[in-house]
Amino acid sequence: MTFYDDIYPFYPLQRTSFIFSGGLLTVILVFLVLAASLLLILPGIRGKSRLFWMCRIIISLFIGAVIVALNFTCDWAEARMTTNATYKSFSNAVVDADIGLHVGLYGINVTLKAPMFLTTHIRNPVVQFNETIDYNEMFSWHESMEEEYGEALERGLPNPILYIAEKFTLSSPCGLIFQYRYSGRYASATLWTAFCCWLVANILFTMPVILYAGYMMIATAAFIFFSMASFSTIMNAPQCVFCIGTDSFEINYSHSFWLALATGLLCAVIGTLVALLDFLMPEKMKEAFSVGVDSYEDEDVYYGEGYLNTVFIDGVTVLPLTSKVTAVSGDTESVLLIRCQ
Repeated sequence: MTFYDDIYPFYPLQRTSFIFSGGLLTVILVFLVLAASLLLILPGIRGKSRLFWMCRIIISLFIGAVIVALNFTCDWAEARMTTNATYKSFSNAVVDADIGLHVGLYGINVTLKAPMFLTTHIRNPVVQFNETIDYNEMFSWHESMEEEYGEALERGLPNPILYIAEKFTLSSPCGLIFQYRYSGRYASATLWTAFCCWLVANILFTMPVILYAGYMMIATAAFIFFSMASFSTIMNAPQCVFCIGTDSFEINYSHSFWLALATGLLCAVIGTLVALLDFLMPEKMKEAFSVGVDSYEDEDVYYGEGYLNTVFIDGVTVLPLTSKVTAVSGDTESVLLIRCQ
């Protein structure tokens, strides 16, 4: 047993761990409120177009929400393992825990959790060394990794978390920080460009230029694919082996990467279909999107029968018009003379 009954006196028990990204939560709430507001107009739409507008609103907001949210997620790539590892510095205590590394565009997220056991249909972590091991720490590219790593050392975080964080510092021989930081920055920049293209596409859908709206959706898909290609360059970084205990793990693509791929394909399909249908049946497309229908209102208008009020024409003499047409033919010209009597 250790001093203080298995409680390490040099490290504070209370810690503020990374739980959920505040930016991601804000994005979700904003788009949910926007979706609820736009869906309130559906009862005012008649006929089959109500279903079309509902699908249009949901799909469009889904694409926009995913593009913005991908900037704040921490699971573009990840690695997991379960192993026995040294828990704290200056101690030989070994814990059995699940270790995870989650890579985002703005930093990494390292998790350390004890194995779960089932009690009354609730999964709870196993208590080891009088402590529930459940760490979730965020290390951002915005700040200096050396400073965040130094703060982690002062807080006395477990050795597996410190080991993974140290791999992404400037002093690490792996040099992962350079490739991961710039790949994330370029991927984020192209995602924001895709968001701008999505905004322009939605504006063009409300105008009689449906074809260009389809082109902008294809541009949105292209920039999403560019962001994926930019992030994929992390696989070109020097292979640095993460060895914890007797096991090791490798980083692979995760949920956000595949979600970006699915969203890009969805934008590409929508843009291609809109451009193709606008080429084949432009009038029906304008009617479906309720644009360009006002320009035909003044053509072929039948006003019905009219009635003349005789009060306003009393005392007015109408002279009949007679016309005499004389045609004079010549070698070079014809003259039409009209005389009204």
